[in-house]
Amino acid sequence: MLGLFGKKANSLLGIDISSTSVKLIELSNNNGRYRVESYAVEPLPQNSVVEKNINDPQAVGEAVKRVVAKSRTSLRTAAVAVAGSAVITKTIQMPAGLSERDLESQITIEADQYIPYPLDEVAIDFEVLGPSELNPDQVDVLLAACRKENVEMREDVLDIAGLKAKVVDVEAYAMERAFKLLESQFEPSSEELVIAIIDIGATMTTLSVLVDGKTIYTREQLFGGKQLTEEIQRRYGLSQEEAGLAKKQGGLPDDYEFEVLEPFKEAVVQQVSRSLQFFYSSSQYNEVDYVVLAGGTASTPGLADKVQERIGIPAILANPFSDMAISSRVNAGALSNDAPSLMIACGLAMRSFD
Repeated sequence: MLGLFGKKANSLLGIDISSTSVKLIELSNNNGRYRVESYAVEPLPQNSVVEKNINDPQAVGEAVKRVVAKSRTSLRTAAVAVAGSAVITKTIQMPAGLSERDLESQITIEADQYIPYPLDEVAIDFEVLGPSELNPDQVDVLLAACRKENVEMREDVLDIAGLKAKVVDVEAYAMERAFKLLESQFEPSSEELVIAIIDIGATMTTLSVLVDGKTIYTREQLFGGKQLTEEIQRRYGLSQEEAGLAKKQGGLPDDYEFEVLEPFKEAVVQQVSRSLQFFYSSSQYNEVDYVVLAGGTASTPGLADKVQERIGIPAILANPFSDMAISSRVNAGALSNDAPSLMIACGLAMRSFD
C-alpha cells in the first residue's frame, strides 16, 4: 500500500511540480494560525514536464534542489501530488468494525474489480469516510489508485533533490484543503455554497466544483497561459524566456494591452464559460455562487473583473495566505503576487497538520 493519502506526518514541504515550474511552501501552525515559513518558485527546463507527466526526472530533480536552496528551508521531507487525471477514485462500502489490517487485505482482494490496470502496476490507498448512509453495518471507504510509475517518478525526483516523499497526494484533494483557507472571503450563506475553482496553469486548465467544501466534479482541458507567452513571442520576436519575463514584468510596446492581452483575456472568459456549461450539463446544478481563479494565469491584471462582468458571477482571486502570518525571510510582495498559483503547494504543506 502506498500513502496516496499519507499518515500523520510532522512538518512537510508542499512541493507542486507543474509543467513550467516547481513551487515550494513550508507552513507552521501555532494554535490554529498558520504562518508561511518558506516559499520559493523555480522555473523548469522546457519540456521536462509535459501535461503533468515528468519527462526528464534528472532536470526536474535539479530544479527541486534549486527551489529548496532558494527557500532556505531546513526540512527534508515533502508532500507531492499526482494529477487528478492520473488517479482513479471510487467510494466503496465495506463491513464496519474491520481492523485497518483486515480492511487493507479485503480491499486488496476486491480492488481488481474497480481498477482497469493490472494490480502489480498500481499503487492503491484508501481512507475510511465514515458510516454508510445506505447500510448502517457498513462504512464508506474512498479507494484511490494510481499507476506506480506516476508515484515512483515523483519519489525519484525528490530523491535526486535530497528530499524524502512522505506523502503522495492528489492535486484535487490538495486544492480542496487549501480552499478551506478562502472561506472567509465568501458572504455567509444559509445554503451550501457551490464554488467553481478554475486553475489556469501554463498548459492546462482544471475546473473543480466544490459543494459545501467537498469536490464533486473536476475536468481538465488543454488551455493555459502559454498561449499568451507564445503570442508575445510571435508578435514581438522574443525568445520564450524574454516573453515570459515581459508578460510578468511589463515593458512591452503600447499596442500589447489592446492587441494581445485583451484577446487573450477574452479567450480565458470563453474557456471559463465553456467549462461551466460542461459542468451544468453533466450535473444537477445550473449555477455556481462564486468563481475562484487560481493558477499562474489568474494573476493577469483585470482578469477576475472581466470574468465577473462577462459571466455575471462574483469572481475572486485565490489567495490562501491572506489571513496567515509571514516569516521575515519570506518576500511578502512576491508571495502575494504568486498566491493564486500556490494553492496546490499550500494544500500539500497543510498535510503536516492533518
